[in-house]
Amino acid sequence: MDIIADLHIHGPYAQACSRNTTLAKLEENAKIKGLGLLGTGDCLHPRWFEQINSYLTENEDGILLSESDFPFIWQSEISLMYTEKGKGRRIHHVILYPNKDAVVQVRDLLLKRGRLDYDGRPIFGINSIEFVDMMRSISHDIEIIPAHAFTSWMSIFGSKSGFNSVEECFDDNSKYIHAIETGLSSTPAMNRRISSLDKYNLVSFSDNHSYHTYRLGREATILDLNQISYKDLLNAIRTGEGLKGTIEVNPEYGKYHIDGHRQCEIFLEPTESKKLNGICPKCKRPLTLGVLYRVEELADRDEPKNVPYFKELIPLSELIAGVYGIKLLSSKNILDIYNKLINAFSNEYNILMNVSYEELIKVVNKKLANVIIKNREGKLEIQAGFDGVYGKIILEKDDIIVKQKSIGDF
Repeated sequence: MDIIADLHIHGPYAQACSRNTTLAKLEENAKIKGLGLLGTGDCLHPRWFEQINSYLTENEDGILLSESDFPFIWQSEISLMYTEKGKGRRIHHVILYPNKDAVVQVRDLLLKRGRLDYDGRPIFGINSIEFVDMMRSISHDIEIIPAHAFTSWMSIFGSKSGFNSVEECFDDNSKYIHAIETGLSSTPAMNRRISSLDKYNLVSFSDNHSYHTYRLGREATILDLNQISYKDLLNAIRTGEGLKGTIEVNPEYGKYHIDGHRQCEIFLEPTESKKLNGICPKCKRPLTLGVLYRVEELADRDEPKNVPYFKELIPLSELIAGVYGIKLLSSKNILDIYNKLINAFSNEYNILMNVSYEELIKVVNKKLANVIIKNREGKLEIQAGFDGVYGKIILEKDDIIVKQKSIGDF
């Protein structure tokens, strides 16, 4: 059975995340999005752990079920900050757990090294090699996935504090790493220009900082599982069997795709940054070198090989906002149009990937229908994101509704 999964989630206790997030809201919006499996997010945080236990019930397959039988798995993200080979490292990992007992054991072990109550994404001064040993001392079924692998500041390959290979980060323990998360600013095609990554499966998840549908499931992994069980999920991630592909945002949409300085409003392609030796032409400080720069730096082939299936899609709310010139993605006007489409066509993924133009124009304006099809066909122009700034959709004049008087004009 095909399932679209988002297994890098955050609750209300992680830094820079919405305090209004609840498991009920995550479940509701996962269904609207078209997701069939979620991570719990931040399960090591004591208050979120309590809410998980009160809202969900674990079955014998290691799956947590809501009252309506929507499935979650135990999941958290951890930030490891340490010095190795004379360089400060800041690496984020997504952690998947086989059951509650494993979560409790990891919690108790980490409490000997620091606190878990101040942030849903806790920070520890443990290197990645030791961290793998710690997790395996509890269960060989705990899965560690390097998160948003190329993001500039907090990732395994990031320009600010990362490594040049999985093996450099994990040493002999790299044999226990089976997949890496592409992150918003890279795609499987970009990853497959680096031959050393060929042995690792590629997964994509949202790393959502709120429960909204334009954040939840914006990236996800398509699975073909015999049943929804932790065992089958783990097998797919580790072997690639049942890993059908990923849903990605266009990499230009990501906040760290190209190089730049947010404060100076400077953004540059890697070729331009190299000419400047990575120095901002305005303030003369080092630029934040982006994902594209690092891919070019690490790539050992011009063309990607053995690229798994993936689909690039900008979230539906972003498309509506672009067509109608609305800045606030959570505005009532956007939500009204969004809900009209959901009521007609079941879920967002179906709208973005399957519903025909002829069917769309029965429900919404032709310009919006046209942009949805352009999105599906990879024909949208995106001004690339940089230094923490999201990329922007650049629509043609014919795709924009310049004036609107009321929701009735939509």
